[in-house]
Amino acid sequence: MIAAINGHCLGGGFEIALTCDILVASEAATFGLPEITLGFFPGGGGPVRLPRSIPRALANDMLLTGERIDARAALERGIVSRLFAPDALLPAARAMAARIAGNAPLAVRAMRELIRRQENLPHDDAMRLAGSMRWIIGLTEDAKEGPRAFAEKRQPVFKGE
Repeated sequence: MIAAINGHCLGGGFEIALTCDILVASEAATFGLPEITLGFFPGGGGPVRLPRSIPRALANDMLLTGERIDARAALERGIVSRLFAPDALLPAARAMAARIAGNAPLAVRAMRELIRRQENLPHDDAMRLAGSMRWIIGLTEDAKEGPRAFAEKRQPVFKGE
């Protein structure tokens, strides 16, 4: 899932965005979890997801102060992967989604699963999981189609098989 953020991404909205695979934003976006400034605690997973997404010191700063950051700071901290002009955001996010959708569906699904499952695994266990998934995906018809299409100088036609 791609979150395309164009404006204020605060509190619960930011927590929803943090559940996405990729976050992109317009230069007009702002981010924050201001709940602490209002005397309560973010309830949608932000205090867990944010420190797992960016360095702990930066996450702690945002969580404990409740301060907002602008889009440039979000890019620098690694919260978002790309910035766009406000009017270019949705077309860019749709193009990114189309590019991902054009890849082999089983490989994309396996990659998303690996990204999520390896987060809390020790390095060696994560590497074994990645190796197992690579082997499984390597047995698919799509894994044969990609190199064949490359050799034939054509776009691959993936079927999810």
